[in-house]
Amino acid sequence: MKLSDFDYQLPKELIAQFPLQKRDSSSLLVLERSSGKISHQRFIDLPQYLNPKDALILNDTRVIPARLFARRKTKGKVEIFLLEKKDNKIFRCLVRPKKIKMGETVILNNNSLSATILEKNGTDCLVEFKARGNIQQEIRRLGQMPLPPYIRRPADERDRLTYQTVYAKKEGAVASPTAGLHFTKQILNQIKKIGTKTGFLTLHVGWGTFRPIRAEDVASHKMEEEHFVLPTTVVNLVNKTKKENGRVFCVGTTTTRVLEAVADSYGKVSAKKGKTDLFIYPGYRFKVVDCLLTNFHLPKSTLFLLVCAFAGRDLIFKAYQEAIKERYRFYSYGDAMLIL
Repeated sequence: MKLSDFDYQLPKELIAQFPLQKRDSSSLLVLERSSGKISHQRFIDLPQYLNPKDALILNDTRVIPARLFARRKTKGKVEIFLLEKKDNKIFRCLVRPKKIKMGETVILNNNSLSATILEKNGTDCLVEFKARGNIQQEIRRLGQMPLPPYIRRPADERDRLTYQTVYAKKEGAVASPTAGLHFTKQILNQIKKIGTKTGFLTLHVGWGTFRPIRAEDVASHKMEEEHFVLPTTVVNLVNKTKKENGRVFCVGTTTTRVLEAVADSYGKVSAKKGKTDLFIYPGYRFKVVDCLLTNFHLPKSTLFLLVCAFAGRDLIFKAYQEAIKERYRFYSYGDAMLIL
């Protein structure tokens, strides 16, 4: 399977640089796998596709302001991107410039926070933070939201709210589970009134979500591990839904990967916490997920390959070309797609 088979051309102006003023005013492309039918809706129409026997599973991870800026003693600028929290003061980070030295300390905000390079492998570093006050509070105060590289502007204060889902709870992600950005509390209440049950798992989205596939042989790509927690309440909901012939709707590729990673060959899931590096690409047999709500993804990305695995490459390409024709907004702050 060649990576070049999953490329497509997107006009740059369709890459959303800002969120819409109202989360649920985004467009919703609905793709039916059984018939190949494509219809164009609004996100506020989502509840009409759910019924009381279904389960809607969402990811309640909360994005941390992971991008920090510091200065060396030589006054040179340093960017620190938090990847993984090891303990209250030590993080695995990407640090640029690459020439920064092991043992070097850099200063943030007139010394209210400092960072020392403990270990170094290229730009991948183990960093110890020290602060006058609480380290976590200083990171939250000084950090910027980690907008993806295709958003060609600096993050601002608005992104602290708009790059977070309305149900974000458990801090630890360095990228947003963007399929959930469209939800409002009003839509979640409408879904509840229908009788559809909702459940929340946690997967802390890592930097690997942006890491491109380098090899032309898709199967040789290795995903970075991401932390997840699948609670008993969600396990019971999913297993009950499957037993009663309801549908499991996954909000995003992150919830999809967690449920598929823990499922047995019969599609039964068990409560678990740990890490997953599951890479889903065409040829994968889905065991749990029946319907997928997702955004539009970058060509040749692991996320794009996942949706191609779920709906079929040809059908996804057809849907994406239709979305481009209809001027849908793409990527993190873009519009949504429901695959039934």
